[in-house]
Amino acid sequence: MNNDYVIAVVDDDANIRHLIEAYLRKEHYRTIGLSSAEEAWALWQQDPPHMWVLDIMLPGMDGYELCRRIRQEAEVPIIMISAKDNEVDKILGLTLGSDDYMVKPFSPRELVARVKRQLERWARMRQGTNAAPPAEAAAALQLGELSLLLEERRAFWRGEEVELTAKELLLAKTLAEHPNRAFTRSELLSLVWGEDYFGSDRAVDHLVKRIRKKIDGLPVESVWGHGYRMRTSEERCRP
Repeated sequence: MNNDYVIAVVDDDANIRHLIEAYLRKEHYRTIGLSSAEEAWALWQQDPPHMWVLDIMLPGMDGYELCRRIRQEAEVPIIMISAKDNEVDKILGLTLGSDDYMVKPFSPRELVARVKRQLERWARMRQGTNAAPPAEAAAALQLGELSLLLEERRAFWRGEEVELTAKELLLAKTLAEHPNRAFTRSELLSLVWGEDYFGSDRAVDHLVKRIRKKIDGLPVESVWGHGYRMRTSEERCRP
């Protein structure tokens, strides 16, 4: 049900914010309107919503920084909205972790359609990550010093638990299940973000960067002009 979802709308233009909220509420979503990134960050720390519609140009902290902070902690859907129609701005927003980018002025109906699609994709991703493996499959996935407890959604590196978001865990699982295989960025986008994701493939680079930062020494290698693979220790020791 749509009323199960709370969507935060962050825009310092009250007219735009109220219009977006009105259209979302017509579809039975619950909304919270905020005029600054500082208010939004306080909400995130206290009672985080299920999704964000986030303007870039805000007083004080901008939308880019808020997106970066949220994305460091979770994989909730984020749609950025902006009057900036520059490709560099779009790429920056997608690289920092937004799932979509819309340029003002836009159709509120199109925004609602994109909100619905992102929430559906997010729900599928969570179900896929939470789903128990088949009876014949192992509950734990082990590759070298990396251990993934799939049923519990927990990751361990060299015996120490590492906090990974749903997307980070899914990417690690995908690479670890196929050691030494080189995946293209497009393949990883489809497997981790879903086939209906149409954002920049730089989102893959950003996610890999986050995982590498959390797990120092994880054998995820860049394949120049192609994508990424996770090496086994045996393969890396070959002459």
